[in-house]
Amino acid sequence: MKQSLQLRLSQQLNLTPQLQQSIKLLQLSTLDFQTEIERYLLENPLLEQDSAGSSSSDSAENSSSTDSTDNNSSSDDSYGTGGDDMEWGGGSRSSDDDDDFDPATQVARELTLREHLLDQAGVQRLPDRDHAALAFMIDAVDEEGFLPFSLEELLEQIPPEIVSQLELEIDDLAVALARLKQFDPVGVGARNTAEALSLQLRQLESTPACVLARQIVGQHLDLLAGRDYTKLKRLLKCDDAALKAAQTVITSLNPRPAAQWAALTPRYVVPDVLVQKIKGQWQVRLNPAAMPRLRINQVYADILQRSEGGVLARELQEAKWLVKSVQQRFETILRVAQAIVERQRAFFEHGEVAMRPLVLRDIAMELDLHESTVSRVTTQKYMASPRGLLEFKYFFGSHVDTEAGGECSATAIKALIRQMIQNEDKTRPLSDSAIADALSGQGIVVARRTVAKYREGMNVPPVNLRKNL
Repeated sequence: MKQSLQLRLSQQLNLTPQLQQSIKLLQLSTLDFQTEIERYLLENPLLEQDSAGSSSSDSAENSSSTDSTDNNSSSDDSYGTGGDDMEWGGGSRSSDDDDDFDPATQVARELTLREHLLDQAGVQRLPDRDHAALAFMIDAVDEEGFLPFSLEELLEQIPPEIVSQLELEIDDLAVALARLKQFDPVGVGARNTAEALSLQLRQLESTPACVLARQIVGQHLDLLAGRDYTKLKRLLKCDDAALKAAQTVITSLNPRPAAQWAALTPRYVVPDVLVQKIKGQWQVRLNPAAMPRLRINQVYADILQRSEGGVLARELQEAKWLVKSVQQRFETILRVAQAIVERQRAFFEHGEVAMRPLVLRDIAMELDLHESTVSRVTTQKYMASPRGLLEFKYFFGSHVDTEAGGECSATAIKALIRQMIQNEDKTRPLSDSAIADALSGQGIVVARRTVAKYREGMNVPPVNLRKNL
């Protein structure tokens, strides 16, 4: 093959370090963003967090107002080494904070389910073998309070040397299980929901409703779950009033004995913007609590100016980039939030039923941003408003054409479906087809399967499970 030289022209997009940093900061949630800023503060000696500067506070307030019209304007010249130009942000920390005080250590720790059960076992006077069997039984209980193993399976899980040393047998585990079922919460140690409900019913007074409830839980719980009231009344030979009284007793019980210990860890959200109605106008401003107050360390900056470079020159440039990236992040968030609120003004006035159809492309075209940028801004960013704490993405969704030639958002349709179900006759609940017909009467043409999809998305059970006596 003969070798030759050829000249080719091509275009290639190269992301500068500053652009990469801006994109990274833009897509982070508020909590992740604050963690990232803390990392930069630790790594870069030229970057510091101001806690007392009033000028930067004024700057933050100006950038947070809805009257700002030059959110896009920024110049590299404004990030020189002089005073206020080297700082930006609205959050603050008190310089008087005691670094030795850790609020996390002052929070009372709640007992786990295992600790709660072991505390009850500890007050019982039992031989060592019985204590050990009870401890093994407690360790086998799952997070909802159920015992997922048979006694034979549990005995096999205990190390053979311990079984031999304590001379444990199936009967010892059976006695330990009986003791466990007397512990609080009532129902702990049950094999399933029916047994947990039965244990709770034993604690109640034997009224006619309670006696009937025990019979239902012991033999016909599946029929009650399926709302098959006709068959239940025939099998139990009771009327509507008696069945309804028994159902009330059962629904007052806890199907998961240890539900309070199985609670999910709370997820904390810091809103990025605040939405308020002031003098009849919906206004948006940045949340100062979500905005770090950053500035260049003036002492180091002056030294670098006099020395015309030095070992910290790179750190100085990176600090300038970070300050500018932080400013661009919040300016972009504010612009997108303002555009969303303007488009969804009817939602803030009247609620979900007035939600307008909206897609990312609409906001991107309005603000002259790339659609991917709007996607990053609307992911894990939140606004606090009179309608609640809402993620930006909540305002975007599909739409359905109306008979009048307009469009109705999926959120508004879901709200209408929810209203219909809340107001329906519980003895004759609406089917998906009936809901679709009712929406059609309002000019919104929706297929039955679409209604079913929206209903399932809202965790609303089907018509047969919504029926009451």
